[in-house]
Amino acid sequence: MTTTVTAIPPAPSDLAREHFAAEFTFETDCWDVHDSLEKGADFVLLDVRSPALYARGHIPGAINLPHGKIIRSKMAAWPDDTIFVIYCAGPHCNGAARGALRLAELGRPVKIMAGGITGWIDEGFTLATTDPQ
Repeated sequence: MTTTVTAIPPAPSDLAREHFAAEFTFETDCWDVHDSLEKGADFVLLDVRSPALYARGHIPGAINLPHGKIIRSKMAAWPDDTIFVIYCAGPHCNGAARGALRLAELGRPVKIMAGGITGWIDEGFTLATTDPQ
């Protein structure tokens, strides 16, 4: 009996390997970001949500830069080869993808942190808060 899962067969292993390996060049996950931050991150972590959401809770060490504010003049603060990891609210939000696209259009290396704040909390990691200005 064929189910809806197997009606379309899986890709050949060589294509599957290429596909899944490529995913790691575009994104990372909350656990790896947390581990890297504890060891001394070799990337800049950007929270691309609004300043109000950032103030209510963000990943410790993240810089708030809403995706619409990612422009060449603001990115000049970092060397051209700086790797950026971007996150937003979570899987229901496309802010990280919007920010990553803007960075890529500026020629900047970028990855998305899959899961965003939702994934971070799901992993049991803590958030930092800031006083609203």
